[in-house]
Amino acid sequence: MKKIFTITASLLLCLSAFAQQALFGGAGIKSPEINPDNTVTFRFAAPKAIKVQITGDFLPTTKMETKYGTFDVPVVADMKQDDKGVWEYTSDTLAPELYMYSFIVDEIKVKDPSNVYMIRDVNSVTNVFIVSKEKGDRGYLYGVNEVPHGMVSRVWYDSPSLKMKRRMTVYTPPGYEDNARHKYPVLYLLHGMGGDEEAWISLGRASQILDNLIAEGKAEPMIVVMPNGNVDEEAAAGEKPGGFAQPSMQHEGMMDGTFERSFPDIVKYVENHYRVIAKKSSRAICGLSMGGFHSLHISSYYPDMFDYVGLFSAAIMPNESPGADTSAVYKNLDEKLKVQFSKKPKLYWIGIGNADFLYKANADYRKKLDSTGYKYTYFETGEGHLWKNWRIYLSKFVPSLFK
Repeated sequence: MKKIFTITASLLLCLSAFAQQALFGGAGIKSPEINPDNTVTFRFAAPKAIKVQITGDFLPTTKMETKYGTFDVPVVADMKQDDKGVWEYTSDTLAPELYMYSFIVDEIKVKDPSNVYMIRDVNSVTNVFIVSKEKGDRGYLYGVNEVPHGMVSRVWYDSPSLKMKRRMTVYTPPGYEDNARHKYPVLYLLHGMGGDEEAWISLGRASQILDNLIAEGKAEPMIVVMPNGNVDEEAAAGEKPGGFAQPSMQHEGMMDGTFERSFPDIVKYVENHYRVIAKKSSRAICGLSMGGFHSLHISSYYPDMFDYVGLFSAAIMPNESPGADTSAVYKNLDEKLKVQFSKKPKLYWIGIGNADFLYKANADYRKKLDSTGYKYTYFETGEGHLWKNWRIYLSKFVPSLFK
């Protein structure tokens, strides 16, 4: 009996050691460290490394050509090693914002082992940190603060159009569960190519933005529905049958009219399962890039569905090359816009960065709207096709809704 007790005690001690190792993280290096002047210091322990660098969206950018277009990507900065083998880099003073970064160790991109906060974007994972100076700035808006909080749920709905059960993320505002009689307006918030129903809630900080804007009285309490726009899948990678499949930028039926035609399935589920005001004046739709494309064409295809439309760095026109899709969703756009604007939407909002590879397409689309006298609100930022911009657009668009 004594021998069994000794073995058990040893096993518990071993498990405790592993638990402590995981809890305390080993080396104890602080990274990132946000300094009083809002510079940020990054550290990485690698005594045997030959070269360690850092890249992130707080650094200057350079142009990179891809098959999807020309993008602004951050430069790579060298880190310096001290006599203990710790590599270090301190940034310039940073404006309030949520930033993403990674280390590059001897040409291999790695995460910061001292920072447990990471976000997935398509099939890459990067560390994140937030810089904030004062209440109300962007860093504050994207953070969790001492305000009433809404609830975020992952729900499955039936899509007869797509013949499958599908998953979406739904934000309900603070107080929704406590007031059984109150009904709310709804914002349908759409992701871009390679994204899914997790994109806006993680990368976009949608729940934090809504919580903080509602608490400040800058936005009406609303339900926010974040569906998956990839019609060939039930849910985000890792959340659907088939195990931990690799996320992909490419999906069948992304921009061929299928998602637009199936969209009433989403609206029907929401209006049957949530306390919503089921009318045009209490529905809004917006999205980034491909989600902006979907928002444009869903709102024009169903002109009585949405009174508020937001296009964030939107792809504009369908592929018009020979042999391309000729879905009824995209045909006769001029006539569809004529019908849509004759019904006087309360807000048609366009936002884009002046370095975005879709800038010209958006400028041409605005010329089309201008030539016909269709009213819209335009908001331009610097930089390009970035989550940094899309969070800004959401924070500007939401306060204009349902007034």
